[in-house]
Amino acid sequence: MQEKIIVLVEDNPNDEALTLRALKKNNIANDIVVARDGVEALDFVFGRGAHAKRDMDQIISVVLLDLKLPKVDGLEVLKTLRENKDTRLLPVVVLTSSKEEQDMIQSYSLGANSYIRKPVDFAQFVDSVRQLGLYWLVLNESPPKQG
Repeated sequence: MQEKIIVLVEDNPNDEALTLRALKKNNIANDIVVARDGVEALDFVFGRGAHAKRDMDQIISVVLLDLKLPKVDGLEVLKTLRENKDTRLLPVVVLTSSKEEQDMIQSYSLGANSYIRKPVDFAQFVDSVRQLGLYWLVLNESPPKQG
């Protein structure tokens, strides 16, 4: 059985390290691909640019998407994923520190599966990641691959 991968889209090195540490602390052993801007995230998902040679049979289990990103912001990444027939059903969890109600509304309007505000407290964050991993990697049935 092929390993399902997690795509973490995060430009803040501290938040990246915190998320990776929380995933490890919760024994989430899936391969994790980190994209540090919106262009890199889209290139990985669609297998283009620096990721043109990636194995497109790899199953992306979930995309953890920050909103405030360089080059292409998270809302534009989400919009692009939803407009493509191959990725329109890909689970996308917005994982952001934004407290802007408009960001939440836009995320859901563009098809986000979930919107989670990053807790400031590490223990709370670890628990949030545990619940996120349990749901998206264990309980959730991913849609069949399109195309």
